[in-house]
Amino acid sequence: MPNVQKRMAAKVMKAGISRVWFNPDKLKDIEKAITNWDIRKLIKKGDIKIHPKKVRISVAKVKRKRGHGSKEGKKYSIVSRKSRWMAAVRTQRRMIKELKDESKLDNVSYRSLYGLIKGGMFRSRAHLKLYIEQNKMLK
Repeated sequence: MPNVQKRMAAKVMKAGISRVWFNPDKLKDIEKAITNWDIRKLIKKGDIKIHPKKVRISVAKVKRKRGHGSKEGKKYSIVSRKSRWMAAVRTQRRMIKELKDESKLDNVSYRSLYGLIKGGMFRSRAHLKLYIEQNKMLK
């Protein structure tokens, strides 16, 4: 029976049902309340109260905790091996594509470099650049 009163109290106080609190000692009086007016009287007496809203942490506060100093775990738990490899390969491929578009690389050397990049031969763009210069692949 108190479910009806709880719903009525929530409506009167303009709050959610889960926030409504009944005084456990006055449950008999609360069960007898069948009108909004009865509920208002019980609220004035203090037999029915509303719990305060739960405070949520703002999105900005959560975002502030994401910096490099807050990272926990080993090297690859933060950035996986695969995503590191993908980032390196993409930059290297972009570099050789730009060289080919500027016609500094011919198709044969472009394809051979592409295969070497795929095989993971180069550590970085700088390493790739060094290899290109040492093997005189630039036109």
